[in-house]
Amino acid sequence: MATDKRQFTLRLNEDNFEKIRVIAERSKRSIAMQIEYVIEEFIRRYEEEHGEIQLQSEE
Repeated sequence: MATDKRQFTLRLNEDNFEKIRVIAERSKRSIAMQIEYVIEEFIRRYEEEHGEIQLQSEE
């Protein structure tokens, strides 16, 4: 299955990993999708407070 998502390694301490696993389970998401959701929510809230983040366009 093709995807446009960038892969990278993320290291978490054991407690944070287990807590995210529990939250993901309760939300019926995979751990990866739960982490992505949390990041998206953080970005949304950040931009609400500080304005939209402008990305450099690829030329």
